[in-house]
Amino acid sequence: MWFIRFIQSSIGKKWVMACSGFFLILFLCSHAAGNATLFSSVALFQAYANQLHSHPLIVSVFSKGLFLVFAIHIVTGSLLFLQNRKARSQGYRIHKRAIKNSQASATMIYSGIILLLFVLLHTYAVSFGNHGTIGATITRLFSSFFVSMFYIISFIGLAIHLSHGFWSMLQTFGINHPTYNSLIQRLSYIIPLFFLLIFGSIPLLFLFGTGQ
Repeated sequence: MWFIRFIQSSIGKKWVMACSGFFLILFLCSHAAGNATLFSSVALFQAYANQLHSHPLIVSVFSKGLFLVFAIHIVTGSLLFLQNRKARSQGYRIHKRAIKNSQASATMIYSGIILLLFVLLHTYAVSFGNHGTIGATITRLFSSFFVSMFYIISFIGLAIHLSHGFWSMLQTFGINHPTYNSLIQRLSYIIPLFFLLIFGSIPLLFLFGTGQ
């Protein structure tokens, strides 16, 4: 089938990465909005979580869909990494792009590994390590200095990953024009910084005793 041949090609894999990355960014937006309730109080966050889990079918479908998208993103990204490394070893010359690649581009696989480790540990902590309400679990986790530092370092890894991933996604979608490239380059810093500030500030709230 043409679709199978397409996703097996280099450009096809990039489209899979871009589309899956787009859905993951949407998830980050919704997750950031929900987690931002912690800036008000743990009680408000708990109310949000209770309302969300009052629709178990929606949560189940969403969770399974998110897992599938995440798995597709990881597998495709790994295949592209191996493909690009093989091409470099054969003397493949990469043409200059509209926006110069940052250091984040060369470290995508490594920041991705950090994020995978974070997702696995975070999922375990809030799902299997949950001995009470989700609000109580979050409070207990972020009261630990080492856990909070791990989360903050992971969110820095997320920002680094997004700084190239966002730009690469737009390039794959064909949003590449001298008129917009300057804006795209600024957004590739602004958007990761936005998520870093939202997610990274939450552990600090509890670490310094201001979360309640």
